[in-house]
Amino acid sequence: MQLYYSPGTACLAPHFLLEELGLPYELVLVDTSKQEHQQAAYLKLNPNGKIPLLIDGDLQLTESAAICLYLADQYAAQHKAINFSPALGTPERARLYQWMMYLTNTLQAELLSYFYPERLHDDVAGAAQVKAHAEQRVAQMLGYIDDHLAQAQGAYLLGEQVSIADLFLFMLCRWTRGMQKPARDYAQLGPYLQRLFERRSIIKTFEMEGIQAPFY
Repeated sequence: MQLYYSPGTACLAPHFLLEELGLPYELVLVDTSKQEHQQAAYLKLNPNGKIPLLIDGDLQLTESAAICLYLADQYAAQHKAINFSPALGTPERARLYQWMMYLTNTLQAELLSYFYPERLHDDVAGAAQVKAHAEQRVAQMLGYIDDHLAQAQGAYLLGEQVSIADLFLFMLCRWTRGMQKPARDYAQLGPYLQRLFERRSIIKTFEMEGIQAPFY
């Protein structure tokens, strides 16, 4: 397998999972500072020019959440301790879908508005307003997740067992570290992120991608 990545981007969650599952893979750097993601060699593999991209045999798969779901379904059975994706047809699996869709379609989409407000407004003042409003909405979403964790029957989103949704949420929470109230400052999210950060997979991924503190 090959994971095409750029440090700290949406490749993080799939990278965490590859390490969790102990799968053999090759990391392929896509240097966005040189616009390699928009050059012909990469566009031939991923016409959208986005990161990450997973290649597994004849399969070429994009979208971070989709890659996580695929890896968990295809390879989690090889992991003896943890099943990162509950069984099909169970209520737990339905809740996994709910969280993955919420994280990628709602929270991640709002974070993109925060980081790239110029995509939504033509002038500087308008873009600044878009960014400020996006940060407010992200805060509401983090509050919702924090409330869920306070009421959850366990340490993670789905309960006692860590899942791909937790790895994905850690990635997104890391992106809030420069906000006025980052995820780590919430009552439940702070300890939750610390628990996840202590996992070998996350520590090793940061080392491999050359990511330095603050980590989240």
